[in-house]
Amino acid sequence: MLCRVSRLWWALFMSLVIASTANAEDLLEVNPGAPTEYRVQSGDTLWDIADMYLSEPWRWQELWAGNPHIDNPDLIYPGDVLSLRVPKGGRPQLRISRGGEVKLKPGMRVTPLDLAIPLIGLDEIGAFLRRNRVLDKEQAENAPYILASNKQNLLSAPGDVVVARGAIHARTQSKQDTMYGVYRVGQQFKDPVTGEALGLEARLIGSAQKLESSSNSSDLTEFEVKTVKEEIRQGDRLLPLRERILDAAYQPRAPEFEVSDGYMIAVEGGVNQIGSLNTVILNKGARDGLEVGHMLHIYQTGARVRDELEGDMVRLPDVRAGLLMVFEVFDKSSLAVVLKASRPLSVMDKVKTP
Repeated sequence: MLCRVSRLWWALFMSLVIASTANAEDLLEVNPGAPTEYRVQSGDTLWDIADMYLSEPWRWQELWAGNPHIDNPDLIYPGDVLSLRVPKGGRPQLRISRGGEVKLKPGMRVTPLDLAIPLIGLDEIGAFLRRNRVLDKEQAENAPYILASNKQNLLSAPGDVVVARGAIHARTQSKQDTMYGVYRVGQQFKDPVTGEALGLEARLIGSAQKLESSSNSSDLTEFEVKTVKEEIRQGDRLLPLRERILDAAYQPRAPEFEVSDGYMIAVEGGVNQIGSLNTVILNKGARDGLEVGHMLHIYQTGARVRDELEGDMVRLPDVRAGLLMVFEVFDKSSLAVVLKASRPLSVMDKVKTP
């Protein structure tokens, strides 16, 4: 699984950031102080390297344009040497030369693709791909729910058999398709501008497998509890588990439209401050044009200061404070991961098109 995820993140990065075919006239801005030469180190991530060179790191592939030195410029490895060239009046380019060797441990066979450095450390990003969902009211009400356990109590642990009530839609009998997530329905998300209900939080608290002996002839179905993050209770909902891994076909990019009245309305885990790699819920979704891979800047409302000369209060411009990427889209809302935070972020910070 790790190699599979790694390969997907590989392809994701170097498509990262193909910024929606930016116009040739668009300025590709290199960060002040970006190194003219850099040797890729073990432990580097592609996002770190892109962020080191570009003020808009999702436009990474534009920096590769015209690079004839390797067969596949979409992959770089520890030991490679990156050389920055900025022609006078032209667009900056990053050239690559193969340098050094990557040593393998005895007994392991690893393809070159598996050696390439990832977008973000898998230990940091893997978990949020399977966690929470946003359900509309009908989805939440129609999902089957935990009725009781074989111990006749309301709390369940791994190994317990629980009985669910409600329609379990027919799926194939592969092991993967008999696995369900156990979700606890939580807060109602509302649009901070319009007050519209955007959906209900569905928090993953465990998993359960449908028993082969269980029959769907009635509205009662037996499941064996496999994992728990919290004790499973009566009323918790069951939904099919999905393998929510960012696919290589996803193209992280800036939206081609202006996002207006966009906000981070909640953060996973209920923490007060938001930082890099936190998952957040946005009040914009598919109906607003958002798609998986869209990159958005995070802004904080400018401070109010008193103008002593005029004697009035003035609101300063919003301050750019971070960058996020949308990784799952619902109709009225979406989930995103914060990739960069230049200052502590919080719920109700704004999101805008880069």
